[in-house]
Amino acid sequence: MKISLLISIFLLLAMSNLIADDKAKDESAPVSQRTPSSEGAAVSFLNLKNGDEVPPTFTAKFLISGMGVAPAGSNIDNTGHHHLLIDVNELPDMSQPLPSSGQIRHFGGGQGETELTLPEGEHTLQLLFADYLHRPHDPVVISEKITITVSKDAVQTEEQP
Repeated sequence: MKISLLISIFLLLAMSNLIADDKAKDESAPVSQRTPSSEGAAVSFLNLKNGDEVPPTFTAKFLISGMGVAPAGSNIDNTGHHHLLIDVNELPDMSQPLPSSGQIRHFGGGQGETELTLPEGEHTLQLLFADYLHRPHDPVVISEKITITVSKDAVQTEEQP
């Protein structure tokens, strides 16, 4: 009984070391070696456009064409996940993994939409598609920046393209 317990513990430790080694290899990949994007890949908002007026709480839906969506950490060719840039004046360093903040929101679970609550007034929104390590693809897959107005009197409808 003691021997089988020791063998089980040894096997668990060996497996955890292998997993840690694989993870370290992925995370130690040089950031300069960004993942290539598919030719013609594009990202945009499905239900929002420049100049829209939306209520303080609204839904933003994301659209990617030419590539697939996969959760962060999934190293699969021609895939990535969305990042939403809110009121970002200067783009982050495209040679580095994207930071996470209130202005740069990660959707590493592969989500294709989110509910946002923003204060009244003008705001800018932009989508950036990134690889399994949150690095922008090469070339960068980024939407046009749109400006929306948040107003307590606005109503979001499904018809908004």
